[in-house]
Amino acid sequence: MYDARAARFSFTVLLVLVLIFLYGPLLQPILVAFSKTGQVDAGMTFTTQWFSEMVQSRMIVTSLRTSIIAALLSAIITPILALLAAMSIREFRAKRAIVMLMILPLFIPAVTMGLACAFFLKLLGIPSSLATIVLVQVIWSLPFAFLVIVAVMASFNTVFLEAAYMSGANRWRAFIDVELPAIAPGLSGAAIFAAIISFNETIRTAMVQGPYNTIQTYIWSTFLQIGLSPQLFAVMASLILITVGLVFFMILISFWRPTGASKQ
Repeated sequence: MYDARAARFSFTVLLVLVLIFLYGPLLQPILVAFSKTGQVDAGMTFTTQWFSEMVQSRMIVTSLRTSIIAALLSAIITPILALLAAMSIREFRAKRAIVMLMILPLFIPAVTMGLACAFFLKLLGIPSSLATIVLVQVIWSLPFAFLVIVAVMASFNTVFLEAAYMSGANRWRAFIDVELPAIAPGLSGAAIFAAIISFNETIRTAMVQGPYNTIQTYIWSTFLQIGLSPQLFAVMASLILITVGLVFFMILISFWRPTGASKQ
């Protein structure tokens, strides 16, 4: 006989175990970053010393600035390209081909994509710079932003566009006045998604960055050279907290709806 209460309890236990498996490892860097001894133990003393040393490190600050600039540029460029690609699905017959081309970078290994971009840029004679970092990060974040915007546009009722056309609006005016406010939460979510992916990208960036370190490539190279340190744990903890904060902000945006667009 089916026992609903036992089934619900089993599902809850399984869900808790999955969440612990997924997010449990993130607790150690945070605890170590606030530990005075740089270790997690029963009698650990909390301190912000490692965070103070982190912000005083010139290499960390420079790498963080590069990551922030690249993330902001990716957050601006990626949603625009993703929106154009999503709108092209309406205009062209080869809808499946467009979708496959847009999500193709998801299936290419990171090292392969990074090396291919590095070789192609070298072939064109383009030196490594912040622009090449942004280029690779936009390529990687574009499929995610595209899927987010396509999902939002799929929920938009095109009858409203037809009504705007019948009222005398051209396609540009109808898009700006009618559709854009309705899909604005999706665009905002895509921008935040692109910023998070850009900020956390490592392998592809390392292939094209040249002398410009991002905070993620700095962590990776420092770990390979000297191993982990409390200061490095402080950097990791900061990135974890920033990323979690952005994700929660993106979730809050997903619940926002402009006036008049909540019911379509």
